[in-house]
Amino acid sequence: MVKKLASKKTKELVLETMIREKGWKKSDFTPTWQGRLSVLQTGKSKIAERLEIKTDGEYAIKVR
Repeated sequence: MVKKLASKKTKELVLETMIREKGWKKSDFTPTWQGRLSVLQTGKSKIAERLEIKTDGEYAIKVR
């Protein structure tokens, strides 16, 4: 099973395979995160506005 990792900076959840494909550093991501937030329309979401989320996607609520 492919794990989702959370970005330490943006809290965005991405698949481990995507990190390899894009050539990102794996050290910028962590497997220890809690809670999941799905943002479908950032322009209409009050939560996305408050959390300063600019792009649609899946985000971790807490990242360690």
